[in-house]
Amino acid sequence: MSNEYIHIYNKLINFTRNKDLYKDLNREDSFSDRLTLFLLHFSFFLKNYKNEENKKVLQEIYDFNFRQLELSIREIGYGDQSINKKMKDYINLFHSMVSEIHFWDDLSKSDKIEKLSIFLEDFNNIDDLLDYFDEFNLNLSKKTLNYYLKSVINP
Repeated sequence: MSNEYIHIYNKLINFTRNKDLYKDLNREDSFSDRLTLFLLHFSFFLKNYKNEENKKVLQEIYDFNFRQLELSIREIGYGDQSINKKMKDYINLFHSMVSEIHFWDDLSKSDKIEKLSIFLEDFNNIDDLLDYFDEFNLNLSKKTLNYYLKSVINP
């Protein structure tokens, strides 16, 4: 698999490393939390660019990102059997996220909080995360997929 999508993956990882996300949540920056936030960022990314024209490229980005996640899990030291189970769990979680945020733009604030709470149930200050993901979603919507394919600039 080529590395032509590595800059998109790295940008999504950088968003999840944003210290501002964690400071208001009263949480440590853990692998589990970072993975959940990565999957949410990626869900919004796919939601914004999903259409028939982008189908092939988005599938390649999807495959690349999950391959990179698998490599990260291997680096942590999980064995082959547990990696397969964990990847299945992560993919299922991701598809659940995509499903829940599909109509994000049409949801009320309370519905958005409810959707985020499904995945971030033990997080404090979900309102701050709602504001963050609303802004992230808005910034994605202002740019084309091609912008991200050709650029490494933050949205």
